[in-house]
Amino acid sequence: MANLFDLTGKVAIVTGASRGIGQAIAERYAEQGAKVVMSSRKQEGLDVVAQGITEKGGTALAIAAHNGQKEALQGLVQAAVEAFGRVDILVNNAATNPHFGTLLEAEDSLWQKTIEVNIMGNVWLTQAVVKHMKAQGGGKIINVASINGLRPGRMQGIYSMTKAAMINLTQTLAMELGSENIQVNAIAPGLVQTKFASAIWANEDLLGEIVNRTPVGRIGQPDDIAGMAVYLASGASGFATGQVFVVDGGVTLGSI
Repeated sequence: MANLFDLTGKVAIVTGASRGIGQAIAERYAEQGAKVVMSSRKQEGLDVVAQGITEKGGTALAIAAHNGQKEALQGLVQAAVEAFGRVDILVNNAATNPHFGTLLEAEDSLWQKTIEVNIMGNVWLTQAVVKHMKAQGGGKIINVASINGLRPGRMQGIYSMTKAAMINLTQTLAMELGSENIQVNAIAPGLVQTKFASAIWANEDLLGEIVNRTPVGRIGQPDDIAGMAVYLASGASGFATGQVFVVDGGVTLGSI
């Protein structure tokens, strides 16, 4: 029987792949046989991850591309197609969260930066990728959202709004692209131990509060999200589209 989670021969683009959740997804995709094209703002971090993948027998291409710059993202897709001939999987993972404070206190520049990176960058990249997916007969798009997109995080209003937008974008694209054999789904992680979220988990009081109301009794690790990303990229999820897969150790159960 074929392995439902096998990604052999697939080409995946993963943004924000130099560390954290993006790195874990890229590494797990490579282990399942995918050729991985990784992006983030800085080349150095990407090169380290790519080297680790190739040393384990995988295939990785590292390309620095800012998620808030349309031309850079278009160049990323062009480079992926030139290197490997196709794009089967897109993981919109890159994000920013420059404002920690109340919503109405935020400067316009912080609103603009967060919206540009967390929403528009994903739209631009998806536009560039979908042309190739349609031509080749299908594909998978995975948007990394957040449980903050389901209910706002305290002092993280702009970020939460952009993640709610990503959930709606996921649902809209699933309707629009379903007939093209392109499945579009979102992952909504809870708190994961990454550098991106360190302002929260490095605070012992905040961490303790979150762990106490998390049924599994811990916060997440990048691989907890990567496993779901493998499922959504593989043939195992062929009938799932427009869905939000919450991976949070059960913490949102307390708000139902």
